[in-house]
Amino acid sequence: MTTTLDLMRHGEPVGGRKYRGQIDDPLSEKGWAQMHAAVGEAPPWTHIVSSPLARCSAFAETLAARHGLPLAFDDRLMEVGFGSWEGRTAAEIEADAPGTLARFKADPVNVRPAGAEPLAEFHARVAAALDDLLARHADRHVLLVGHAGVMRMALAWALHIPLEHAYRIEVATASITRLRFDAGRASLIFHGGSLHGR
Repeated sequence: MTTTLDLMRHGEPVGGRKYRGQIDDPLSEKGWAQMHAAVGEAPPWTHIVSSPLARCSAFAETLAARHGLPLAFDDRLMEVGFGSWEGRTAAEIEADAPGTLARFKADPVNVRPAGAEPLAEFHARVAAALDDLLARHADRHVLLVGHAGVMRMALAWALHIPLEHAYRIEVATASITRLRFDAGRASLIFHGGSLHGR
């Protein structure tokens, strides 16, 4: 019994790149175009699961309606809460405290913005959502529309990557990563791609 899980990061939101966290900005026109380009014309999925935040949910709803696919939302798939960094750009954070982002990426477990969700708690909620997803959709091909942080936690969960190394994983805008599960064992099939040419 093989279950395939595609993880898709949302496209560019209105307002461009920033530590958005759980701020609910919608997709920009460019973001919509990026996501449509990534999935192609004949997506292979049997089900779609999405973060409820608008930059994920609006595209998931459109895709599900277009292809007649069942769609569910899961609050556990929201992006990590970034606390005092929410809504701020990397340049703004660095201007206030030079070197902060390098320290965060080197040690995301212990170097957290004020008021941020602990990384272990974020990992636990994403892992619980994915455990439920695999149980519910065994032997199917599911698309998860989510966030860069969710994808990092999913890869850490599936491939047993230590949380302190999670931010070594780059996640491009509107990119797709595929995991395959055989008897509970995960394999990474591709990362950071699209469905064109596959």
